[in-house]
Amino acid sequence: MSPTVALVVGLVVGGALVATVLLLHARPGPRPPAPLPAPPPEAVLARRLVDLMDPAVVLLDAADVVVLANRAARGLGIVRDTRLVVPELLEIARAARDGGRPRTDVPLPGALVGSSPRMVGVHGLLLAAGPGPGTGPVALVLQDVTEARRVEAVRRDFVANVGHELKTPVGALSLLAEAIEDAADDPETVRRFASRMSHEADRLGRLVRELIDLSRLQGGEPMPELVPVEVDRVVAEAVDRTGLAASAKRIPIATGGEQGLVVRGVESQLATAVTNLLANAVTYSPEGTRIAVGARSRSGFAEITVTDSGIGIPRKDRSRIFERFYRVDQSRASSTGGTGLGLAIVKHVASNHGGAVTVWSEEGLGSTFTLRIPLAARPADDPDAPAGDAVAADVSKGRS
Repeated sequence: MSPTVALVVGLVVGGALVATVLLLHARPGPRPPAPLPAPPPEAVLARRLVDLMDPAVVLLDAADVVVLANRAARGLGIVRDTRLVVPELLEIARAARDGGRPRTDVPLPGALVGSSPRMVGVHGLLLAAGPGPGTGPVALVLQDVTEARRVEAVRRDFVANVGHELKTPVGALSLLAEAIEDAADDPETVRRFASRMSHEADRLGRLVRELIDLSRLQGGEPMPELVPVEVDRVVAEAVDRTGLAASAKRIPIATGGEQGLVVRGVESQLATAVTNLLANAVTYSPEGTRIAVGARSRSGFAEITVTDSGIGIPRKDRSRIFERFYRVDQSRASSTGGTGLGLAIVKHVASNHGGAVTVWSEEGLGSTFTLRIPLAARPADDPDAPAGDAVAADVSKGRS
């Protein structure tokens, strides 16, 4: 190839390369996708509102796929990814698509919600009609009704139990009155029936008083202000109240433990609680046995223990003895005059004071009840002083 031809070919090839590079630089690249239009402010606010709502809200499409679930719904554990994991909720959604507006309660197991079992009230709503029957988006609104249902059950049981408990002494009084009328010419029989009427009247009066006390403790009246209370005074008052009944059965009540403990509370309520524990011990202890009551300071609490050598409590009953109207031995209720409310009152007094009551018992060996009430705070000027000592001194000064 001659130099002239080579020069021409080089110029052509070079020009082609330059043109290719220029074309590559000039060709526009792939265009970025157009940005989606921003949702209107009203939609953002509505979604935010649903997310902050207290009731749980779940929106399902026609295929039961979750398209929206607020925080409350996910907190209940009923949604996994885009599916409902509770079959009862899917049944409610289908009932709503069929034209109903179902409302029902659905139990949620503890393993699902991550705590104790819950009860939710569910309302299903069809949001829009679908192209065919049984289609269309559905909203489920769920409200936690666990506490409301528990209160309703307690109220029903309470009313039923009160009616039953009142019926017994009232019926007995009615029968005894008729018997006295029929035996008007027999003074001895009249005296015997009159004595029995007095016993039933006392039982009825005690039941009414304890019902009033329990109503107050359960929120019927505002809780009085907690003030420094000497444990020694509470124990002494309770021993004095039960002394007569204990003496009648030749049961001495021994006192002991730490002196000078002070708690914050309502003295009358605490005295009632300890009195109920002592009265319970006297009632279920054989004649000639012994009862001990003492107090000690432990882990920021004053522990008041009442120990007896009575018949003890069967294992199956120990978890229920603090329930209202519950009695271990129903057959003894009439003879002892018990109402089944004494230990329930103790439980509520302890709860209202930020404490608790526990029991240890063995059949044939006796029982020990422990009432735990928070101690009063240590004085600021003497942080090393035992809890309650300086407060006890202040209380004594104020009383003197």
